[in-house]
Amino acid sequence: MKKNIILSVALAAATTMGLVSCDKSSPKMDDKTPASAQKSGECAKIAYVEVDSIMTQYKFCKEYSKILETKGNNIQKTLATKQQQLQAAAANFQQKIQQNAYTREQAEAIQAGLQKQNNDLQVLNQRLSAEFQTETDNFNKALHDSLQHYLAFYNKDKKYSIIFSKSGDNLLYADKVLDITNEVIAGLNKAYKGKLKGAEKTPAKK
Repeated sequence: MKKNIILSVALAAATTMGLVSCDKSSPKMDDKTPASAQKSGECAKIAYVEVDSIMTQYKFCKEYSKILETKGNNIQKTLATKQQQLQAAAANFQQKIQQNAYTREQAEAIQAGLQKQNNDLQVLNQRLSAEFQTETDNFNKALHDSLQHYLAFYNKDKKYSIIFSKSGDNLLYADKVLDITNEVIAGLNKAYKGKLKGAEKTPAKK
């Protein structure tokens, strides 16, 4: 479940993807080409941010990751405890059956009860998993919105045409001079108010 969190978080952190070229020697467009199209062919100012660094250094990501990890562990413990209880009850039932400790009616009633517990456990598993996925989706959206909002503010002065997200080897090559990760992280942390404190203590609903 922790790996799913990290993967979900990494996917949500990608803010902008694209390619841009700058070739001043390329031939000019004909007279019918709009001036705006000609301007778009000019050299664009670009930069990139390291997604992995944002995930490990942005306070919002660190706090929310801990919350998701805690909730995921709580869900696993809840389901594991109920599964162990059901297995113990089923083993005890089988032992009593072998000892002829029940009448036919009693055995059928106990077996039906065990089946219901198993069905209830499956329903609980689905519900808790859905709730956890919703929480993860909410985090991904919040992270995406946070990055886009800050980059829009940051770029008012910087005037970048494109800001790439660099994650793993998704960019074949990027000159380090274009790396604005530290600047962005510093700005994100300065703007973040730490609204998530205490939320990680929320237990899993049974």
